[in-house]
Amino acid sequence: MWTRQYKQRKTGRLIVPALCAAFVAYFSFHAYHGQYGINSHERMKEQAGFLQAQLDQLQAQRQELERRVRLLHDGSLEKDMLDELARKALNMSSPDEVIIMIR
Repeated sequence: MWTRQYKQRKTGRLIVPALCAAFVAYFSFHAYHGQYGINSHERMKEQAGFLQAQLDQLQAQRQELERRVRLLHDGSLEKDMLDELARKALNMSSPDEVIIMIR
């Protein structure tokens, strides 16, 4: 009976370490660049800062609007506020007035 003996290849010994290295590289890449990775954590912080600034601006705008509404509903209606709203709604003014439109 004849048996063949093969010389062991060195590439066979590298398959398992190469697969492990690819596995570690894949998860390392996604730990940094993934949806909840380190890089996206920084982007989320920047976006949170931007959204906080936008929220502060909107809150200030809302407070201004609430103040103007309070002037209209405060029991005694202020004549200046009524005059301003009427002129804005009707788009009219007196000939001797200077109008500066803010919005």
